[in-house]
Amino acid sequence: MTKKEQYDKISIYEYVRRQRKAVRLVAKQIGKYTLPRYSVLMSVYDKELPENLNESLESMLMQSYPPSDLVLVCDGKLTNELNIIAKSFQDEYKKIFRLVRIDENVGVGKAVNKGIEACRCEYIVRMDSDDISVPDRCMKEMLLFAVKPELDIVGSYVEEFDDDTDEVLGVREVPILHDDIVRYSKRRNPFNRQSLAFRKSKAIEIGGYSDLKLCEDYEFAARMLSEGAKGQNIPEVLVRYRVDHRTPEVRKSWRLTKGFIKVRWVIFTSGYTGFRDFFVPCALQMGLFILPQKFTRWVYFKFLRETEQSSKKDPKKKRDGGRKKREK
Repeated sequence: MTKKEQYDKISIYEYVRRQRKAVRLVAKQIGKYTLPRYSVLMSVYDKELPENLNESLESMLMQSYPPSDLVLVCDGKLTNELNIIAKSFQDEYKKIFRLVRIDENVGVGKAVNKGIEACRCEYIVRMDSDDISVPDRCMKEMLLFAVKPELDIVGSYVEEFDDDTDEVLGVREVPILHDDIVRYSKRRNPFNRQSLAFRKSKAIEIGGYSDLKLCEDYEFAARMLSEGAKGQNIPEVLVRYRVDHRTPEVRKSWRLTKGFIKVRWVIFTSGYTGFRDFFVPCALQMGLFILPQKFTRWVYFKFLRETEQSSKKDPKKKRDGGRKKREK
């Protein structure tokens, strides 16, 4: 029985009840460092799968160092199933779980800005509505902020996995230290957006996210860095990122290609990058758009950074503690 068939077989209420687990608590003190309180910020729209939203929310509320605040921005009207999921979490976690509803879909950037305003804590942990955070993600990110209070923005590696088989497809690695992050940011996003955490005050200072329809996360990171933000990445997988068979096709689409070029034009015209930094990645993206689909798929899977080869050697490889297939 597929996951969808399992999901359809039971009521949405029963599904939520079965999947809910107790939140684990740990001390806020690690050695001589006091972990800062943090808000989790998520946004969701009507195309999201209810089971994915449920799993994503669970992964944040079950953190070894749990959030003091969780804001879920509903970007436009949601389906009945998504509303039930959101309301069930709100009822169970009344003290920390808050919904921010927007009547019409306004896009990720504007929705996230509404959420930033609503967050109660200085540190904000971003989370996509269909990804999964490992249990100690937030503890490690808050510990890094505690150890290095000069930091404004942090992230980590993310693991890509097949949504149907749970097979590990690869790890997206990013530069670790600030100077390397700045150099890398001239052509590519130096942070995996799925793993991002940042200071609320710094995000507000630079004006929050732009209203770009695509790649707004890259523009946000580049603007943070250009305005003096200090960044660092944790060289560990702290988030699992869903990939399906359509991902290479989406990367090749004209819609994404236009968004890819537009964000780099915005960053270039802001003065943060030079013409070569703008032209080279745009030319490569245009090449992917023009070349055959088979080549696009090869490029996408060939350049997954770390675990592709090990995944090929062991196609059934899974990560312990990650997403498990539900019993049939």
